[in-house]
Amino acid sequence: MSNQSQAQLLRENLRTVVRKLGALDRGEASCCGITLSQSYTIIEIGRAGTISVNLLTEILGVDKSTVSKSIDKLVNSGIVVRDTDPEDRRSVLLRLTDKGQAVFEEIEERAMAYFEEVVAALTGDKCEQIIKGLQFLVPALKSPRCC
Repeated sequence: MSNQSQAQLLRENLRTVVRKLGALDRGEASCCGITLSQSYTIIEIGRAGTISVNLLTEILGVDKSTVSKSIDKLVNSGIVVRDTDPEDRRSVLLRLTDKGQAVFEEIEERAMAYFEEVVAALTGDKCEQIIKGLQFLVPALKSPRCC
């Protein structure tokens, strides 16, 4: 199979995966009464425990104003707390409130249950093959050269 054919197959399969996972993400977020971008923000803060706005912006791959708007809404909803970094007063640290922690745990539990179903549907060593393949694919996707 030519490189062009492989590229086309990869593109089409990834488009399908992205659409299906996007629908899953929207469903997870809507169940908790938050937007998709707020869900991503909560997940990253929850996994880090405490995270700077700058690092969160870098991880999410969006501009700082987008992250700031999402954080403002989460702070106003009582889900996130902003703290001044005691080591650098110019830096802002984010952490989840108890309410935010509960939302984070619900999102994570629902996602884990879904992916356990996905793993159960894969027979033989297909799951291991997919995971190994993704471990090669993810670093290759890091450079955004596409439209």
